[in-house]
Amino acid sequence: MHPNAALLQRFYTAFAARDADIMAACYAPDATFRDAAFDLRGAEIGSMWKMLCLRGKDLTLEFRDVTADDTRGSAHWEPRYTFSATKRPVHNVIDSAFEFRDGLIVKQVDTFDFWRWSRQALGPVGLLFGWLPALQTKVRAQAMASLRQFEKAKS
Repeated sequence: MHPNAALLQRFYTAFAARDADIMAACYAPDATFRDAAFDLRGAEIGSMWKMLCLRGKDLTLEFRDVTADDTRGSAHWEPRYTFSATKRPVHNVIDSAFEFRDGLIVKQVDTFDFWRWSRQALGPVGLLFGWLPALQTKVRAQAMASLRQFEKAKS
């Protein structure tokens, strides 16, 4: 197994165990992360995973199709959890693309069907408006505000 594939295996195994410290150690200090809710860099990434792991009391995770070479990698993962804002169950289907440097993740981009996610997490609001950029912008702003609040409480 390529060392970067082993890194991703370690990352997702730690995620399944909700061990955010191991997850954060998989990233370079100048790493970037982007998905529909977050656009982060550096230490913010570890804070996000810590917040999600601590709040995801019922989080379960399956992952597969982990591949990597010297510079790039990918994985498919499916978390199941209760969305805290609405108490609705979510089964998200996510594909991740990675870039590596010196045995660490320097870039991660997660993609998923936002409308599918919003229908589960937000119910009727997501069904009606989940495809609109305005709702995506609102969800992103709320996610970032939640992360800032978590970081502030942590310090």
